[in-house]
Amino acid sequence: MFRPKIIQADLTDNHHQESVLRMMDAYASDPMGDGKPLSDFARRHLIAGLIHHPTTLIFLAMQENEPCGIAVCFRGYSTFAAKPLIHVSDFYVDPALRGQGIGMSLLRRIEQDAVQTGCCKIVLEVQEHNSRARSVYSAFGFSQAVYVKEAGGSLSMSKSLLSG
Repeated sequence: MFRPKIIQADLTDNHHQESVLRMMDAYASDPMGDGKPLSDFARRHLIAGLIHHPTTLIFLAMQENEPCGIAVCFRGYSTFAAKPLIHVSDFYVDPALRGQGIGMSLLRRIEQDAVQTGCCKIVLEVQEHNSRARSVYSAFGFSQAVYVKEAGGSLSMSKSLLSG
């Protein structure tokens, strides 16, 4: 099984910036992403926005010196546990390299950081019909969050504030 090098992205490094943009554009273009490339606005502002966001945490899977996967995460806080958490916002592996353990390697690195920083959990969203990603997440130990059985499982919801 392929073992990529997993690094924490340094957004002051030009190569890491380019790698993040390349992976995020590929993910945005994927049918399980947004189904279309990043907008010109996103391309111009993504790196600066990530740099200035105080809880950004990005891991890159590298094959030699080229990116083959990405996990864009943000540190958060669980009010019920009174401990930090990591929210995986974007997770992507190059389609040509899927099934080789890259996703699991990224998840292990996220978990390592979460344990080291005293997090109580790692949370993420996944498209309902993204069976491949759901199987990877399940194999890693993720499941639908259920806090009180009678309330049912948690659902992710959003309300866009972007026009157009």
